[in-house]
Amino acid sequence: MCWIAKSFVRGLSFSVKYYPKDNHLPALCLCSTIKPNKCHILDWSRSSCNSTVPPGRILSWRLFSCKEGTKIHFKRKKITSITASELLYKDLLKSEQENWNKISRSYKAMTKRIKEKIEELHNKYTLHLESPRIRFGGNVYFEENGDIFCSKADDDKGNVRILFSTEDMGFSGTFIKRIRVSPDERYLAIGLKSENSEEAACVIMKLGDVPIVEEVIPNVFSFEWATNDVLYYTSQKNLKCQNVFMTTFTNEKYTKLVYTEQDARFFVDIHCTKDRRFLTINSNSKTTSEVWLIDCRHPFKLPVLVQARTKGVIYHIEHRNNELYILTSYGEPAEYKLMKASVASTGMENWQLVYALEEKTKLIDLEMFRDHCIMFLQKGGCLYLNVIAFVSHSVQSTQLPTWACAFELESHPEHASSTCYFQLTSPAHPPRRFAYSFKENNLIEQAAEEVPIIMNCHTTRLLAKSKDETLVPITVFHNTNSKELHRKPLLVHVYGAYGIDLNMSFREEKLMLIEEGWILAYCHVRGGGELGLRWHKDGCQQNKLKGLHDLKACIMLLHELGFSQPKYTALTAASAGGVLAGAICNSDPELIRAMVLQAPFVDVLNTMMKTHLPLSIEEQEEWGNPLADEKCMKYIKNYCPYHNIKPQCYPSVFITAYENDQRVPLTGILRYVQKLRKATLDHASRTGKEGNWIPNIILDIQASGSHCDSSWEDSLTEKATRDADRLKLTNSSLSTSPSIPCISHQHCLTAMKMQTPLLKQGVAPTGLTNKQLLGSTEIKASLSLGDSAVLQHQ
Repeated sequence: MCWIAKSFVRGLSFSVKYYPKDNHLPALCLCSTIKPNKCHILDWSRSSCNSTVPPGRILSWRLFSCKEGTKIHFKRKKITSITASELLYKDLLKSEQENWNKISRSYKAMTKRIKEKIEELHNKYTLHLESPRIRFGGNVYFEENGDIFCSKADDDKGNVRILFSTEDMGFSGTFIKRIRVSPDERYLAIGLKSENSEEAACVIMKLGDVPIVEEVIPNVFSFEWATNDVLYYTSQKNLKCQNVFMTTFTNEKYTKLVYTEQDARFFVDIHCTKDRRFLTINSNSKTTSEVWLIDCRHPFKLPVLVQARTKGVIYHIEHRNNELYILTSYGEPAEYKLMKASVASTGMENWQLVYALEEKTKLIDLEMFRDHCIMFLQKGGCLYLNVIAFVSHSVQSTQLPTWACAFELESHPEHASSTCYFQLTSPAHPPRRFAYSFKENNLIEQAAEEVPIIMNCHTTRLLAKSKDETLVPITVFHNTNSKELHRKPLLVHVYGAYGIDLNMSFREEKLMLIEEGWILAYCHVRGGGELGLRWHKDGCQQNKLKGLHDLKACIMLLHELGFSQPKYTALTAASAGGVLAGAICNSDPELIRAMVLQAPFVDVLNTMMKTHLPLSIEEQEEWGNPLADEKCMKYIKNYCPYHNIKPQCYPSVFITAYENDQRVPLTGILRYVQKLRKATLDHASRTGKEGNWIPNIILDIQASGSHCDSSWEDSLTEKATRDADRLKLTNSSLSTSPSIPCISHQHCLTAMKMQTPLLKQGVAPTGLTNKQLLGSTEIKASLSLGDSAVLQHQ
């Protein structure tokens, strides 16, 4: 699931402007590819201790990995078969690359046009956005284009000092993942990640008149300063973290192992409390947590356990006034709640409730300040900001703008800050900056005058009734000027795994599609995290088919309400979202015309049977353990995309995969594509009707990038290619498709805004009754009404 603790204990952290947040680290030593030949390295090597391997908790970017790990040594007879398998893999890879090179020629003109349009939108809406500027003491730190700068907080003349440059210091091919400044600002720790793999390193800069690289620590996932010269960090290997080290930058430098996690289901990371009193060693599986404290006043003492792990209980720690504030799922209902306990008595029996969420409310993020705690919540599709005042023991709730679907909380390293800054966004609305003042108790939009406001996008929120009567949220975006929505192309998004929400932040290509007449629909199916921890639990392990039923209900409702129709519908998913997308492609292929997948996980059963893969044991809490449970094996086999391919009429499929992907192995995708192609040909030969449509099954293997990550330039080309393919696949076999717009200005559609009808027994929007809505002349009588869903109109 998407851990709230990532922001809950957020310190001074930057991320690259164009790097997606649901990002996602690993096996190769960074030193082998990153050569700092333009800077003075004082000490390159580290202690020999960091050869140990770590376990797994799911982070927002830890979608799914099944890297074909280290080869196991067999008898000589077996080695021949491995070599043959590798040769077959190379032949398939070469064949697919040659096939793509031929096919991609027909995409060049359209891809170029789309790329230019995306760049135009980027320059118009997001190029002006500044990187976060973080005040630390009397200085302000910020990152731009791989460089880290520092300026005086009170300097109005724009004088800045460069502290680090990835290019100039020889770290090309990497991007800055995060930074941590030591309390006295003498050292700067920088997390670097390679663009073409998930390997990472921590670079320690000694700040002075001329900043120099003090040390490079390879294979590091997270790190925090305990004191001015003591750094704690976790080592990573094969996507796992289980060891915590302490290293000093005193006159007598040394490194020692301070914690090892023994359970392969758990993943370890390090955070610092907002007031810098404690470092927390967080060991988490998908369902269970355990936290150890390191007192920053005594960094050499052994870690102290907060509460021993209890199956099914997740918790994260903050600190204020000698009390621990605990964000936890402990107690009923099993959703997040805020509790507290004395530092002297941290056991679960001493936890006291501070704040519990209302029913069906999702806690998205939380940030602690000296006298306040700020919560970002989601309820009924809308975002809310709740502020808890510790002094007055009051709670103030503010509804955020209804167009907002996602937010980005800015870093607030100063515990005593009186203002909380954040950005609101949606797939069709560029980020807009807001500030909440604790002194004034009000919300202020920090709007830049040059940022154009999106006026031509309409947002509709739906509830589809699934097979078991559960109501499943859908968020729909379309151009306000579009008419005849049933003839417009529809792009359906789905994920539904790990408790991770669909990415609802702004993307230029999404806005482009809306401007060109597309309808975008986001299906918040079970298995994701949109409605809290229970929503995730109801869609994992023996409940995975519920997510499939949810997706089917969502697509059918969209068509029933007049949002496009099957022959104009494309489905898109990434990583673990490929499970539900691939499953519905097998079970109900008539619902969609095309499917566009990015690094899809399509072979659940074979992957989970291979426990030697780095994350298979960790992922058992999400998918189950087919080796130990025959019932689980049969259940997975019942929905696994690869195992359920059969001769039938499939939609066209476009897949982007990555040679360097350590999470979803290319071998599984190659097998899936080969089997799918064979099934479509078998179906065509069996039916034998003249003019039968054979779908396009296209695989684009990217040599650069790793599991949905790539540089801005590569990502731009990839987005343009995927959008071009959506058009081609959706258009490819239609004898008549007058309403499918091309991606060019002259084909923009303008017409009267069409309102979506309310269902007979639905919920009326605020201020209007069902009778008033049903009598409105804007409602199209031609749209069929049913009682299979509830519609809320915005």
